[in-house]
Order: sequence, then C-alpha cells, then structure tokens
Amino acid sequence: MSERRNGGVLIVIGTLIVGFILSQMPLPAMFVWWRPEWVAMIVIYWVMALPHRFGIGMAWISGLALDVLKGSLLGMNALSLTMVAFITLILHKRLRMYPLWQQAMMVLVLVGINQLIFHWIQSLSGSTGDSLVFLLPALVSAILWPWVFVVLRGIRRTFHVN
Repeated sequence: MSERRNGGVLIVIGTLIVGFILSQMPLPAMFVWWRPEWVAMIVIYWVMALPHRFGIGMAWISGLALDVLKGSLLGMNALSLTMVAFITLILHKRLRMYPLWQQAMMVLVLVGINQLIFHWIQSLSGSTGDSLVFLLPALVSAILWPWVFVVLRGIRRTFHVN
C-alpha cells in the first residue's frame, strides 16, 4: 500500500514538473501572451481528481516553486494558485459532474482569477500594463483543458493514482 501511495505522489510531482517545463519553454515574442497556464491547469486537475491528497498546501508549494523558477516576486504564484486550489476544492464535486466543455468554462474562470490576482500583485509592485491582454492565457487554457484533462486522467488511471 505504501509503495502505491509513494508512486502516486511521484506521478503527481512528475506532472507538475512537466507543467513547470512547459511554462518555461521559449516562445516567439508575438505568442508570449498566448502561453497557457500549465501549472494552474495541473493544480486544478489534481485538486479536482484527488482533493483528499492534493489540496491547498500542495498548490502553495507548487506556486512557490513556480515563483522561484520564473524569478517573480516570491509568493505571487503561491497566492494565486492557493486561491485557485481553494475555489476548486470547494467546487470539486460539481466540477466532476460537468461535461468537459463546462469544465473548460470553469477553467477559464479559475485561470482568469489566477491571472487577476497575479496582475493585482504586479500592479501593487508597480510593474504592470493597462490592457486586459493578461487574461489571454485564461482563454488559451480553457481551450486546451479538454486535452489536458484527458491526458492527466489517462496518466492517473494507467498508474492507479488514488
């Protein structure tokens, strides 16, 4: 039983590492605002799928790791991912029942909240723009959600992560 649980933790951490890598892959300058929020989507999935094992604490640790990786103000991603995980934890039973297109709409809202918190903290530190282009990653994340969900569900079922 302990080996299965440790294997599940490694799978979750492995998917987060893939999310970290995807969030740092270089893109052409014209596509920078179109980068999906990979780590936020992975956090949403794991909180939805395993709320008893992946919760607010893991989202906070993931956010801190993302802050260090991106070189952003320490705690910005941690706070925003914690809020997203909290809302997902409250709604996880409903989210599971929704079809993928409705889940994608909720991902749009959740990643939008993530972006708004991040943008708000940036504005407090004095380094932000005036347009709403910072919300584009929420739209792209919602469009990609069905595929991310299917891939992560396949990984979870293949490796029997419970």
